[in-house]
Amino acid sequence: MGDFFQNGVVATLHKLRDRPLEELEAELLGFSSVRPMTLVLPSLFSELEGPALANILDEISVVPYLDEIVIGLDKATEEQFRYAQDYFDRLPQHHRILWNDGPRLRALDKELAKERLAPKEMGKGRNVWFCFGYTIASARSQVVALHDCDILTYSRELLARLCYPIANPTFSYQFCKGYYPRVTEDRMHGRVCRLLVWPLIRALTRVLGPIDFLEYLNSFRYPLAGEFSFRSEAIKEIRIPSDWGLEIGVLAEVHRNHAAKHRCQIEIAETYDHKHQPLSAESMEAGLSKMSIDIAKTFYRKLSTNGIVFYPETFRTIKSTYYRIALDYVDMYDNDARLNGIRLDRHAEEKTVELFAANLMHAGEAYLENPTDLPMIPCWSRVASAIPDFLERMHEAVEEDNAR
Repeated sequence: MGDFFQNGVVATLHKLRDRPLEELEAELLGFSSVRPMTLVLPSLFSELEGPALANILDEISVVPYLDEIVIGLDKATEEQFRYAQDYFDRLPQHHRILWNDGPRLRALDKELAKERLAPKEMGKGRNVWFCFGYTIASARSQVVALHDCDILTYSRELLARLCYPIANPTFSYQFCKGYYPRVTEDRMHGRVCRLLVWPLIRALTRVLGPIDFLEYLNSFRYPLAGEFSFRSEAIKEIRIPSDWGLEIGVLAEVHRNHAAKHRCQIEIAETYDHKHQPLSAESMEAGLSKMSIDIAKTFYRKLSTNGIVFYPETFRTIKSTYYRIALDYVDMYDNDARLNGIRLDRHAEEKTVELFAANLMHAGEAYLENPTDLPMIPCWSRVASAIPDFLERMHEAVEEDNAR
C-alpha cells in the first residue's frame, strides 16, 4: 500500500505507484510550452573526475523538456574550465557554465563587495546564488530546479518528479522540496538530519514552546535534501546562507515569503546515495562538525527574527534537552536497523551526538558574540536595485566566458 500520510503543514506528494517515466516526461514536455524549465547544477571541478556526474549527464541528455541547463563551476583553473566546456558539450540542451573563479565573474564579485552585497565565503550557497542570478538574467524559464552533482544513484525520474509540481500550470505551488530515504542495502545514512536536525527541532520546541517556524520545519520528510524547484519569480526574493546552512536557510525564506498552499515536498527517489562528508570531530572548520555549527547558527538566527531572545542559559538548556532527545533517537534507529538487518554502529552514533551537542554550544557562543552578523546573501531584487545593470553585465560575462 502506498504511503499517503500527510504530516504537518506542508503538502506531501508521494510515489504511490511506478508510473511510467515516459508518461511523466510527456506531460512535462507539454507543460514546457507554458512554463519553460531550467536545471541548475552547482559543481566542484573535482566532481567532473568523480563517479557520479558522468551518469547524471547521460540521464539528463535525453530529457526532452529542459529549455536550459546552468552549471556553476567552483575551484577550476582556466585549463579546467576549458576541459569542463568539452565535458558538458555532450548535453544537447542549451547550457552555460558559470566559471566562478574566472576573471570576469571575480571582477563582478568585487563590484558587489564594494556595495556589501557579495557572498562572504566560497561554497555551495555562493555557487547556487550566482546560478540563480544568471537564470534571472537569461529569462529563459519560469521553473528552476536544482540538484547536486554527486548523486551516485541518479535517474532522470528524480528530475521529472522534482519539476512536476512547479511546472504543472494547474498546481499553485511556488516551491517544492525533494525527499527520499537515506538508507542503502546495508547502512543507515543522513547523520546530520537524523542525529542533529530532528532532535534539535524537538528540543527547541520543548525549551521555547510551540513556534510556527519549527512546526513547519518538522513537516519536512528530509529537510537537508539538496533538491529544490521554484517558480522563477520566487528566486528573486530568496536570501540564502553562503555556508552549510543553505538548505535550512532556503526553507526559512520560503516560510517567510510564501503561504502554506504554495509550498510542497515530493518523493523523488526510492534509493539515494551520494558523496559522504567525514565527521571531522577534531576540527570545527571541516566536515559534519562545521556543518552542524552552521546549521545550528541558522536556526538561532531565524528564531531570533521571530522574536526569540537567547541567553547563555538558554543554550545550555537547549544542549541538555537535545542530548537526551538525540540519545532516545539513537535507541529508535538501533532498533529499526536491527529489525531490518542494517548495519548501525551504536557507539559511533552516540559519539556523533556528543559532538553535535557540544557544537550547539559553540554555535550559541558564536551567535551571542556577534548577534548582528548577516551571513545571508542579499536577494537578487536588492542587487538589481543597487546596481540596475548588474544582471545584464553578468549575463554578458558568462556568454563571453563560454564563447569558443
